[in-house]
Order: sequence, then C-alpha cells, then structure tokens
Amino acid sequence: MARQQRTRSLALALSLLFAASPAALAQKKKAAADQQDVPDRERNVKKERSNMFKKWIDEDVAYIITNDERRAWKKLATDEEREQFIEAFWRRRDPDPDTELNEYLEEHYERVAYANQHFASGIPGWKTDRGRIYIMYGPPHEKETHPTGGSYDRPSYHGGGSTTTYPFEVWFYRHLPGIGSGVEIEFVDPTGTGEYRIARSPEEKDALLHIPGAGLTLMEQLGLSTKADRVAGMGTFGYSGPGARESDSPFSRLILYTDLQRPPQVNDVLEKNLLATSSSGAEDTSALDVSTKVDFYRASDERVMTAITIQTDNNDLTFKDVGGVQRARLNIYGRVTNLSGRRITSFEDPVTTDATVEELSTARDRKSAYQRVLPLSPGNYKVDLLIRDINSGATTVKAIGFEVPKFAPEKLGTSTLVLAAKLQALNDQLPGMFSIGPYKVLPNVSGSYKRGQDVGIYMQVYNAGIDQTTLRPAVDVEYVLLKDGKEVFKQAEDWRGSADAGQRLTLARLLPTSNLAPGEYEIAVRVRDKVSGQSLTPTAKFQIQADK
Repeated sequence: MARQQRTRSLALALSLLFAASPAALAQKKKAAADQQDVPDRERNVKKERSNMFKKWIDEDVAYIITNDERRAWKKLATDEEREQFIEAFWRRRDPDPDTELNEYLEEHYERVAYANQHFASGIPGWKTDRGRIYIMYGPPHEKETHPTGGSYDRPSYHGGGSTTTYPFEVWFYRHLPGIGSGVEIEFVDPTGTGEYRIARSPEEKDALLHIPGAGLTLMEQLGLSTKADRVAGMGTFGYSGPGARESDSPFSRLILYTDLQRPPQVNDVLEKNLLATSSSGAEDTSALDVSTKVDFYRASDERVMTAITIQTDNNDLTFKDVGGVQRARLNIYGRVTNLSGRRITSFEDPVTTDATVEELSTARDRKSAYQRVLPLSPGNYKVDLLIRDINSGATTVKAIGFEVPKFAPEKLGTSTLVLAAKLQALNDQLPGMFSIGPYKVLPNVSGSYKRGQDVGIYMQVYNAGIDQTTLRPAVDVEYVLLKDGKEVFKQAEDWRGSADAGQRLTLARLLPTSNLAPGEYEIAVRVRDKVSGQSLTPTAKFQIQADK
C-alpha cells in the first residue's frame, strides 16, 4: 500500500518549530524519518540533548497534557521515544483523523500565539490566567470588558449598589466539556499592570472595599449588614449574600476553580470509535478482508522492534477519481495494551493506493500492505485495530494477541522468519515503511505465491559466537524446503560478511519457484553456532498457486 507521502508528523514539526533553529529542526526531521527503520544499534538511554523537548513539555502543552501523559513522558529515555510520544499526543486529539490536517494542533498554536500577543504583561501571555484559559478552551462565547475599571453598578445577585472597580473582564462559555454549561469566569487586574488574575469572588474587583463608607451594597446602605463582613470574607470563594446565584455559592465557585486547574478532556475520536465498534467483543470482518502479521526484531536486551503488518485485497477497496487518478483511502488506527488492559501506545495513519484508469482492473487483483514498527518490552500484549475505508465508510475491527519474545544475552536467537513478497537492498534509497536495516522487506501476510514468483526469505541471527582465529562469526546456515514432510530442496548459506553491532547476522535471499509444483510448502532455516554448539531451526509455511 503506497502510504500517502507527507511530512512525518505535522504535530512534531510544529511543536519543535517553536523551540528549534532551522538547522536543529532539519536535524530532527531527518532523525524522525530514520526512525521508521529498525535500529541497528543498542537503545541509547540519555538525557534530552537539547531544550526543545523541555520547552514542549513545560510550555507548549503545559496546560493540555493530562497527568497520565505527563507521567508517561517522564519515563521516556531517548529522543526517539519522545518524538513518538509527541506524534501520538497530537494524534489522540485530532478531531478528524481521516484528513492529513490536524485541526486541533493548528488551533492550539494559534491560541498560544494569540495569548502571547494580547495577554502579555511583563510575563509572556501564555503564563497569565487569561492566556491559560484561552489556550485550554479558546475564545469565550461572550465577554464583558472593563479595561480601565471605574464606576460600576453591581448586579442584584452581587448585592447591588455602586462602587469603583479595578480593571476586570467576565468571560462566558456556553459549555465546557468536563466542567459544565453556563460557565462564567471573572478576571481582575488589581495592580493595574495588565496582568489579570482569576477572581475567587466578585469582591476582588471592588477598589473601594477597604475604604469605610464607600462603595456600599444595598443591604449595607440599609444598615442590614456591614462592610466588615465583606472585608473579613476576602480570600474565600464565591458570594453568599442576599440574592446570590447558586453558581456564585462558595461550593460552586470552589469546584469551578478546581476544575479550571485540570487539563481539558481529551477528545480521542478514534479511541471512542474503537471502543464503540468493539463493544460487542466480536470481530467484524465482513466489511474488509484484512490479514495481519506480527514480526519481532531484537533492538536491545530490553527492547524488541515489533512490526505489525496489515494486508488488504484491493478488490475490497472503493476507488474514487481524484484529479484523473483512481485512489483508495484507508484510515488505520491501532491501540496496544498489556495484559492488565493499560494502554501502552496507539498509532493512526491515513494510507492510499493509487492507479490510473488503465491500471485499475489490474490493480484490483493485487493486495496492499501497511506496517507500523513499535519498540516494546518483552511480554504479552494485544493490539486492537480499527481499519476504515474512507471512501465507502466500511469499517473492520480486529483484536490480535501476541507475545514479544525476550532475547537473552549470550544465547543464540533469531528474529521472526519472514516470508516476503518483496525483498531488495535499499542501496541509496532512503529508509521508509518496510525498511529493516539495509533491506526493504514487504511481508507476504497470506503466505500465497504465484508460480514463478520468488519467495523472499529474511531473518536475523543474534549472539553468534566469534571464532577467535578469524574474529568472525562461525555459523552454519542451511535452507531446507519441505513438501508433505519430505525434503525437496537444500542449500547452504554462502554469506561472507561479518556480524554487525551486537553480534547480529542478516540472512536475506530469494527462493525461485518456477520449478515447484503447486501445493503447500515449508521452509526451514537450520542455524548452528559452531563456537557454542547451540542450534535453532525456525520454520514458515507458504503455498504455491496453480497456473490459471
């Protein structure tokens, strides 16, 4: 499946743009592009190498990141992990995942810019109370402003009477998710410096509060209450005098003040769709015929690169004309959880398959594939997949359980034995989807090949012993092809290279099928370490289709 070419993570680019120089940003983009490859080196645990990530967490998203997300961020150890986190952070908040544009991300940075431009007062606008509320919830639906203060007639629900006030504003929101409806927030500037602060009670804007006999309420003018009561109540929440509204009660104002300190609710559209669609507990595979495969490659003793591959039949996809090109569009969302149900990570990508009008009939007979590579610790996981045809709306949900293996040090091990539909050296090509080290490996998820189509065989061997006389790995590798349990082909590996970092060997070859009869086959790769005496024989099955 030809993934739609776009800048890797608009979210990451915009986030880092606010903190990085052009040179630093270019370097980060290159690192992000390289991240799609399975690492050839150990996981480098190190401190953040620049202030870019610190600015992102402490400034850019300080008000909208949840506590769980902040705790997860603190556990990240590499810049690559931080980049992946930032990409997933914005993706969770994308209101329309089927488009390339993340409207939430763009609006967020527009709000930050607006806050810095309009609310600065000796400190950056984003640090002020008005800036914080604006960044979190956007512009109010209604706003009452008193930029110079002055004479003011109190409403009856605040005691009535006339007084003089400091500069103040009242923002009104019809509804704020997670907070409620009819939300009224008052900001007061008691110092006259332009720094408005959220008022706990309506008394904070009264400039005559501490002047005896001035700015009295109606009840104070009638002698039914004293100003000393209001002065004594300064610093408490709300207003409880005669005619007070329920929304001004101390309890309601305390709740509102507390709620406004929390980050806004996350509108995780895809997460909700996945939960709603999979609530029945059964897979829905009637919409799209989707095949999946999970492969594992060692990155370090504690990290395994887990490649999740999804394959669809083009004949099931809906193609639409886009500027003379026939285009099928899918949106793929995945959520990875551990045995306890805690979400480890999630991913989402729009992908496309294009064909000309003349190629369409041929393209429908082919398959398309997508792959996501995730660094995971050894253990048991489940990935829930939501795959939607954007053109037709057809949606399929699949749940796949898998165990990430632990590659013990000093013990001979191998990656998954991958049977590939396409296997080629990258040479001067840039790494991209399906890149593993120096190769592009497109798995054949169905395991079905046409007669004459080469069967790609790819595998990595770990912790091979080193012959002290040659200082090279001493490993015998033999490929054995079986049909109905009988050997029909055998060939030894004739590689001459040395192991790379971590004593890893790469086995990659093409098996011709022109002379193979149609039917079921099994390929076994016999690996024997002549230094340690350890041996392994991973296997994989495939089918050769009869000629039509």
